[in-house]
Amino acid sequence: MKQPALTPMSLTAILGRIANEWETRGRIFDLPSARIWQPDPDIDLSVTFAGRPAATPIGPAAGPHTQLAQNIVIAWLGGARIFELKTVQVLDDLDIARPCIDAQTIGYNIEWSQELSVPESIDEYVKAWMIIEILKRWEPLSGHLGTDTGPHIFDMSVGYDLAGIRSPKVASFIETLKDASERIDVLRPQIPEPFTAFQDFEFPTRIADTVTLSTMHGCPPDEIDSIARHLTDDHDLDVVVKLNPTLLGFDAVDSLLHETLGYDDISLSQRTFDDDLQFDRAVGLITDLRSHADSMGRSFGVKLTNTLEVNNVRGWMPEDRMYMSGAPLHVLACSILDRLVTVLPGAFDLPGQGGTSPVTFSAGVTRSNVVDTVAMGVAPVTMSTDLLKTGGYGRLKPMLKALTAAVVASGASTLQEWRDASYRDAVEAGHRDWLQQHVANITGEGIGPYTMEGNAKLPRRVDAKLQMWGCTACNLCVTVCPNGAFMKLPSPSGLADEIGGRWQYLVVVDLCNECGNCMTFCPEEGDPAQIKPKLYLDESRFDNAPGQAFHLVRSGSDVSVTAADGWDDQLGTLVEVLAGDQGLPIRGIDL
Repeated sequence: MKQPALTPMSLTAILGRIANEWETRGRIFDLPSARIWQPDPDIDLSVTFAGRPAATPIGPAAGPHTQLAQNIVIAWLGGARIFELKTVQVLDDLDIARPCIDAQTIGYNIEWSQELSVPESIDEYVKAWMIIEILKRWEPLSGHLGTDTGPHIFDMSVGYDLAGIRSPKVASFIETLKDASERIDVLRPQIPEPFTAFQDFEFPTRIADTVTLSTMHGCPPDEIDSIARHLTDDHDLDVVVKLNPTLLGFDAVDSLLHETLGYDDISLSQRTFDDDLQFDRAVGLITDLRSHADSMGRSFGVKLTNTLEVNNVRGWMPEDRMYMSGAPLHVLACSILDRLVTVLPGAFDLPGQGGTSPVTFSAGVTRSNVVDTVAMGVAPVTMSTDLLKTGGYGRLKPMLKALTAAVVASGASTLQEWRDASYRDAVEAGHRDWLQQHVANITGEGIGPYTMEGNAKLPRRVDAKLQMWGCTACNLCVTVCPNGAFMKLPSPSGLADEIGGRWQYLVVVDLCNECGNCMTFCPEEGDPAQIKPKLYLDESRFDNAPGQAFHLVRSGSDVSVTAADGWDDQLGTLVEVLAGDQGLPIRGIDL
């Protein structure tokens, strides 16, 4: 029987881990308290997206960081306030090859859709929504979150064709997120101590009423038009259509990637560009859909951009094609937006344009360019590749600190005032706006961080073979895992010398989809997801599990551990590690 890629944790288990981990080590899913975002009360970083307020302009893009409830919660703690939920489609039993993520230098993936069933996706987003509302009001966190965490937005994402989106399965997903009252009531009894007071809390039931349409490369323009109208007319949603970097055309992309940026290892396919939406048709499509949305009292916007489909010449991941992201995609996306603004003046809600159509942006955003990106006026500004690097969700807070510093340095007190000032500065420097100035910079004097040479550095390596117990204790497997699957636990006193090292690392297999990112960044030779002790919460997954598998079994208020065949000799060591003062950060496991 095929095993699911992921087995989501119950609301009970997630909240139990949050409480236990915070009480014993001042962390939540191993995000340290120092990386929890607390806004400056004198600086307003808020933006609006399709008329809805969000306390900060940044968040995770639709992808590995918005699939499971705990992913979204960790990002919220880091300061994200706009979440592009992972794309849901009618085909929800996909067989995605592994490894599926390659973030060694820039970013590549073959993980193009959700790995949960549609009903599971609904529950993950509802659980995340409820947990955020709880943590906003949880007294132990008040000193770290501040007195006002501000509003946040969940933006749903659906794909990939009209038939699938019209299906009862996807239609139910959309309508449930618009009114999740029934699902919230079903989940209420799962709220454990010390949060039981929230079982009767009046959670907001409208989780999402905006949608980003993701279409596959090669989706016909008329199909895109029909889907956008269906979402506007039949579901009463504000719609954003995700555009592909192929809009620039083969010659322009080829020139930028190979000649300007020097990525001679990226292989393009002419077919990808020929089959995809062409620029002139896209301009007409945007014009028509803006007009239609306006007639329906809704908004229509665009997202820049989807990943770029390229030939897989690296060979690390399977499949013939893969999808490129990161630094070079930033240059492509900004170049497309610059061209769209030129041919559609006054259409977009950007400084100096005076339009109403929102522009969302997700392409190679990092701490070093987030200020320039946000200054363009786009919102939200989301990221995925950068969160897959060392530090993971902890990279969000430094971005917000950089934004805050930029606003303060300008003498402004709000993000909008700062954006307006940036626009005026760009015009005085001879540019149409900040967007045009940014494009000139990243293809001119500031090109360095976007070139192949600027992204050639590989993750560090040491001459050692990874062991089940003991390692360099670099903590990278914990921070780069998008799912919070790894746990860092101290070696019990007297055992550290015996098993090697002060810290031990374990993986909750139910949350591990073997994406390969921990293997990419582990400095030792080996795959942490396969070599470190593998903890199973789901008994069906544990049966016949390969390797060093251990099943956590609940018996009353206690949790016992059983070992897979051949691993009984390691059971005593594992139990000692789990039983320490900072041991197993999971309680109330729902089996």
